[in-house]
Amino acid sequence: MLVKDFSFDLPEELIAQVPAKVRGEDRLLVINKNTGEYKDTDMKDFPSFLDNDCLLIVNNSKVRKARVFGITENNGTVEFLFLSEREDHCWLVMTNKAKKQRVGKSYTFFDHKNNIAFHATIIESCSDGLKYLKPDIVIDETFFIESGHVPLPPYIKREDDFQDETRYQTIYADKAGSVASPTAGLHFTPEIMNKIKEKGIKIVSVTLHVGMGTFIPMRGVNIEDHHMHYESYFVSEEAASIINDYRKRGKKIVATGTTSVRTLESAYNLKTDKVEPGYAKTNLFISPGYKFNVVNQLLTNFHTPESTLLVLVSSFAGRENIMRAYKHAIEDKYRFFSYGDATFLM
Repeated sequence: MLVKDFSFDLPEELIAQVPAKVRGEDRLLVINKNTGEYKDTDMKDFPSFLDNDCLLIVNNSKVRKARVFGITENNGTVEFLFLSEREDHCWLVMTNKAKKQRVGKSYTFFDHKNNIAFHATIIESCSDGLKYLKPDIVIDETFFIESGHVPLPPYIKREDDFQDETRYQTIYADKAGSVASPTAGLHFTPEIMNKIKEKGIKIVSVTLHVGMGTFIPMRGVNIEDHHMHYESYFVSEEAASIINDYRKRGKKIVATGTTSVRTLESAYNLKTDKVEPGYAKTNLFISPGYKFNVVNQLLTNFHTPESTLLVLVSSFAGRENIMRAYKHAIEDKYRFFSYGDATFLM
């Protein structure tokens, strides 16, 4: 299929620049993935669409304040996005002015008190424009917490501010490591979660640290030409046991966000017909024709044109159904992308 098959025109004013004034006060477009019929409602009504005996999966990855500025030897400023740490404590990074950031170039990074935190040097350039940066210390998570910036996506045309430190984080975020929020979970409030639990629905956490694989755009002509970057995920023994029990009993597995989908589908073992526990990496690209082995329903946001996320939801609910529902959402002025409204594919 062609990348342009997943394109649509979106008025710029529908790209949400800030979250809803109150968390959870978002609109919800419920889409029947089999018929394509849709219904306008609100996120507070989400629990009413869930079966009493379903299992809800959430991604508990926490967004790292991974956007950091380094100073060059010539006193220039370079923006870095710290993606992941290697065993040798070097970091895979994305930079602005990438072509100018060559192997051997060094940078100074400052802490929140404007003291020198560490020096670092580029030791390797990757074919996709990413770099490996070697710091002269082991970078502690405290540095990012105190000195980093919330890595808002580029379609949010403003600098991060204080509200983003909480609103670009799910209420159940626990494991630091993502460079973008698993945004479907941003809609949940304690009240909504309690309503879900009151129905007897069990909620289970998995972890996928959002990295390049989730948000890098498709640049080729055909979607088959796109290759996902690897992202790390974890499924606990307890989570795998619960998920496998619900599957065995024929109960619905409801995923919160595309990252939860990719975690569950990546952890599924065809030979054992089970979700396997443990740490692993995935570059799973879900495209039309994919057979979903674990996930039955999906809560997710409205996704960007020509993105792997739009391809995933189109694979789950049918491209025509998704495009028709998105057309309605645009006409009805739903808010799109990370801080926007939600869809429930059931």
